[in-house]
Amino acid sequence: MSSLPPSPAASDVEDSPRPGKGWTATELATAGLDPADLQFFMRLTDALNTTLDLQTLLNRTAELVRDVIPFRIFAILLLNDRSHDLRMRFQIGHTPQVARTRVPVGKGIVGQVAQTRHAVLLNDVTTDPNYISVNPEVKSELAVPLIAKNRLIGVMDLESEQAGFFRPEHLNILTLTASRIAQAIENARLYTRISRQAQTLEVLNEIATELASILELNPLLERVGQLLRRLIDYQMFSIMLLDQKGETLITRYAWRFGYSHAPLRRIPVNSGLVGAAVREWRAINVPDVLQDPRYLPMNAETRSELIVPLFYKGRVIGVLDLEHTRVNFFNEEHERMLTALAAQVAIAIENARLYQAVRTQERQLEKDMAMAREVQLRLLPPGAPEHKNAEMAVRFLPARSIGGDLYDFIEYSGDRTAIMLGDVSGKAAPAALFAALVSGIMRSAAQQHPGPAEMLKNLNDALQERKLDSQYVVMVYAVWNDENRTLQVANSGAVQPIVCRGGESVTVKAEGFPLGMFPDVDYEEFNVATQPGDAVVFVSDGILDAENAAREMYGQDRLAGVLCTHREQPAQDIADAILADVSRFQDGKDRFDDETIIVIRVR
Repeated sequence: MSSLPPSPAASDVEDSPRPGKGWTATELATAGLDPADLQFFMRLTDALNTTLDLQTLLNRTAELVRDVIPFRIFAILLLNDRSHDLRMRFQIGHTPQVARTRVPVGKGIVGQVAQTRHAVLLNDVTTDPNYISVNPEVKSELAVPLIAKNRLIGVMDLESEQAGFFRPEHLNILTLTASRIAQAIENARLYTRISRQAQTLEVLNEIATELASILELNPLLERVGQLLRRLIDYQMFSIMLLDQKGETLITRYAWRFGYSHAPLRRIPVNSGLVGAAVREWRAINVPDVLQDPRYLPMNAETRSELIVPLFYKGRVIGVLDLEHTRVNFFNEEHERMLTALAAQVAIAIENARLYQAVRTQERQLEKDMAMAREVQLRLLPPGAPEHKNAEMAVRFLPARSIGGDLYDFIEYSGDRTAIMLGDVSGKAAPAALFAALVSGIMRSAAQQHPGPAEMLKNLNDALQERKLDSQYVVMVYAVWNDENRTLQVANSGAVQPIVCRGGESVTVKAEGFPLGMFPDVDYEEFNVATQPGDAVVFVSDGILDAENAAREMYGQDRLAGVLCTHREQPAQDIADAILADVSRFQDGKDRFDDETIIVIRVR
């Protein structure tokens, strides 16, 4: 190698004509370098410019430096801004124990070079009091600062077992190349950071999408812990949620060294690091928990801890708590990632809680509906009464939800029976409750054995006294006199009864206002004289309004046709035939209303 110009001072590195400023052939020639040196610098330039992978870059740098300085021990140490020490990022010839050593700035030859920003050539390490012996075989050392844009990023260090191995020209060539190597390292690190950030954002998006699809709280919290390990290599992790009063943090999920568990741990918000995160509404990053008086010793292995609060709609609902056995493990990047993830986790937790509350309410509602249906069914008589001159039958097919149909048979004096078929407005529990009210009032009024018109008037007046908005009932009320085979009928807006005699059907044109809508209403009463063989049918509107796939309604004509066709059969068979025909007509379409049928067949 030719004789090189004197080494520039570290403070002049950025201003000298060298690779850090572009490394043109003219500049290198001006610096006094011969063609062999120019070839080295051009190869180094190509190597530095053709990769953005840090490990590849450091490996190529070491190979090219070895071409001009045949070292056996080589290292590039990079500065950690947070801990202010140097850590070996690439090495050749060092033992694994030495490779893991952290060198404080100012300590040893490497630390001195980092502090002063001046290169050091030491041909006999025993003569320098700053030298720290980690390899007794080392006799000489050459260390050069790596400076990019006037900022120290690390140190390039070469060692030899031979005294006087390194020469001034070695120092010169490394000093000339150092800033260019430093800038290439910075570019690679920047690219790595950008790539990692892009990857992190992609992972965060995947996590947010997956968390939004989990609606059970416990599986959600467990999945949060699993997904978080894709971002941060923690060793201990907890999710703690505030109680309803906002005074205590309760552990809902915990992970320790590969195993998940959830210890019953309750921490008041006025104590501990987790409490501080809640009180101060910010992330708490503690490099060494043993040095923080707020730390509550929960895990003997913990040395560093990162806590991020979970915010939802302007309030804290809990914390994410990460722990590690290494001091100063969590950095600002971890804090940023966890803070970004915490927003999604908080939303997912609240969604899961809301879903859980809705499910609980739904289960309670289903239970209440089942009970209401049971009560409604118990209000209905189990069957129709027996008579000498008439047989009666009833069929009730409830819709899937609670409906408003009600029917009843009440024994009157003189071999008479009152027949009631009604339909209250609305569906579900309100309809069932209103039906129970109507049934109770009617049963009480029936003790006086009123006629149909009088009964409807009494019911209407009673409901006016207990008036409920938008609640009413339509009802047909009839009294069968078995002695003379007559039927008295009054109607308050329900489906009109149909009588079939000799194959011809007649509708009883009884009409009237629904009960509970208007005050002071009188109702008409019709007397129907029946003959042996007649068949009479009362139905709710669920029969006439039943629809098929073409949205056609079953209607009164079809009902009358089935009634007359089966008029000679027993009353039960007539009722069954009507239900079967309605079912065929619907052809599998869901019923939307109760279907009730009462049949009287005169003997």
